[in-house]
Amino acid sequence: MEILNKLKNLDAYPKINEDFYNRTLSGGLITLFSSIAMLLLFFSELRLYLNAVTETKLTVDTSRGETLRINFDVTFPSLACSLLSVDAMDISGEQHYDIRHDIIKKRIDHLGTVIESKSDGIGAPKIEKPLQRHGGRLDHNETYCGSCFGAEASDTDCCNSCEEVREAYQKKGWAMTNPDLIDQCKREGYIQKIKEEEGEGCNIHGFLEVNKVAGSFHFAPGKSFHQSGISLFDLLASFQTESYNISHKINKLSFGEEFPGVFNPLDGVQWTQQTSAGMYQYFIKVVPTIYTNIKGRKINSNQFSVTEHFRAASGYPQPLPGVFFFYDFSPIKVAFSEEKVSLLHFLTNICAIIGGIFTVAGIIDAFVYHGQRAIKNKMALGKYG
Repeated sequence: MEILNKLKNLDAYPKINEDFYNRTLSGGLITLFSSIAMLLLFFSELRLYLNAVTETKLTVDTSRGETLRINFDVTFPSLACSLLSVDAMDISGEQHYDIRHDIIKKRIDHLGTVIESKSDGIGAPKIEKPLQRHGGRLDHNETYCGSCFGAEASDTDCCNSCEEVREAYQKKGWAMTNPDLIDQCKREGYIQKIKEEEGEGCNIHGFLEVNKVAGSFHFAPGKSFHQSGISLFDLLASFQTESYNISHKINKLSFGEEFPGVFNPLDGVQWTQQTSAGMYQYFIKVVPTIYTNIKGRKINSNQFSVTEHFRAASGYPQPLPGVFFFYDFSPIKVAFSEEKVSLLHFLTNICAIIGGIFTVAGIIDAFVYHGQRAIKNKMALGKYG
């Protein structure tokens, strides 16, 4: 009993007899509002506790020798697939022209309906007795070696496709003005394909694997070549129109793997050509990003910002028609990591919410109660004075 009495003396919360309680309307309203505030803040803290919190850290990017995957999905409503090519180059000197692997082209009509979808470079016509380099037709048990029609650099050169003939002509500096006279082009139906797709559009999507250095890639009408350090475009003079319409919509453009919360500023961007042909340019600053989820899985990706510019085909030299993406890398790497709030931190915040609101509500109630009493006393004195 003595121990229990000592514990009773330690009570920091002495109780007042209910006969001395004085309940007021203001006190009830303050209790109601403070209880609602407690509940709202409690559920807010509970949501933060159940969900991961993302921490951000900036570091210097010291990675070297890595590659980068560029994912794209672009629609050209007024440019046929047979004319559209993809090229990429970077400051290290690596260049890729008329890229076809890992790329899908979809022919679309003026309403945007898909006419045909296939991997670029697949579906070439079957070769039936093509013209040999020596002038005869391909016989049985004979290796095919097509003629370059005078553009051979050596006696052993072969041009087995319309594309190879055109490349050989470009190296010589010659213009291939009548592809219908070239056996390979005629056999492959290259010119017929362009005629058939006249007035169509093209959706092109896929990805590029490039070095992680500054560079560019572009979508352009015509096939690109590289000669004397200068990119030249063979725009098929016999079918060249006065203007190529490079109106386009970027359905998707990203650098690397997607991660939660990423924002790609070019997704859904659309541009319509109002003037003559020209070059539409996107200047992109890529920021390397590492995202670590709550389970510790790391995603190496990138974010980017972009500015846009259109160069009209006026003056000299005239810009090459097409949509160009120039990208460069930020030296700063951003690291996002998901972290969960600890149980002790959650309980501490709950106690702070309850205790804080209870104390503040008590102070407000005391001010209101004593204020009301003071007003009543003054009114009583004025009435009987």
